[in-house]
Amino acid sequence: MTTAAVLSAGSWGTVFAAVLADAGTDVTLHARRPEVAAEINASHRNPGYLPDVDLPEQLRATSDAAEALAGADFAVVSVPAQAVRASLTAWAPLIGPDTVLVSLMKGIELGTAKRMSEVITEVTGAGPERVAVVSGPNLAREIANRQPAASVVACTDEQVAQRLQAACHTPYFRPYTNTDVLGCELGGAAKNVIALAVGIAAGTGLGNNSQSLLITRGLAETARLGAALGADPHTFSGLAGMGDLVTTCASPLSRNRSFGERLGRGQSVTEAAAAISQTSEGVQTSEAILDLAHHHRVEMPITEAVVQLLRGEVDLNEAAALLMERPTKPERHTSTH
Repeated sequence: MTTAAVLSAGSWGTVFAAVLADAGTDVTLHARRPEVAAEINASHRNPGYLPDVDLPEQLRATSDAAEALAGADFAVVSVPAQAVRASLTAWAPLIGPDTVLVSLMKGIELGTAKRMSEVITEVTGAGPERVAVVSGPNLAREIANRQPAASVVACTDEQVAQRLQAACHTPYFRPYTNTDVLGCELGGAAKNVIALAVGIAAGTGLGNNSQSLLITRGLAETARLGAALGADPHTFSGLAGMGDLVTTCASPLSRNRSFGERLGRGQSVTEAAAAISQTSEGVQTSEAILDLAHHHRVEMPITEAVVQLLRGEVDLNEAAALLMERPTKPERHTSTH
């Protein structure tokens, strides 16, 4: 039987652990706090994140990372993007030499502008053939309720991607394989920034035309950056690109859209963060993506406007003007301009 350790027990980590268990994988969920692990084992619920969701009875939890990782075929990492390096530094000695590391994160590391798979490789020494990512339109609450969903499991080694695909394929969760790890990660990270912009627009009272403009042009600027980095352009029209972008921008379940809406209604970044309570990856990832764009000389005007707004360098009206007063040009999808 395939075995997996899921680190750690936030909403998406818990839900993906349930998916693995429903797929027949032997799963151990690592919770940082012993009382959370005990509650999951006793009641089959995670009270802090999914209090009304019944988890599979065969899903086990532990607060001992070594216990969770012992003999695991897959080590699934689900922590905030900016905490990955520190968390993996502690876990790396516990990870087996053949264990495949799976990233559920959708962010870019501040300071280094590295994707999560790059951080994983750097910290653990695992080659790219041992690092996979899961990305797509995956709102944890809907999947927790076993509503039909699909995702992309990507690894440079297609056979590893197929193994992960088999480990998480259920009647309600359909994974597709891909070897374009770069494109899948970039799509997953950038969509959070665009969702902030869409939320801001909605919060200020702008309608569907404005939000559609941001979604469509947001996809275009993400694809431009992807082209500059060497991603497969087809990735951005699939689940890890357009699929994830539309879901995150449109759903009230999206933390990044909700964060943006609060900004649009006049809350400060601090106030919005306190109200959302969970991590909104786009807030910090926006800075890292803009660093990548500047390094590769790619124009990302929506991302730039979001960053300036988050920094307090422009207000809402000035941010809108930055976008609408740009020079007109033909619509194209391959130019870096």
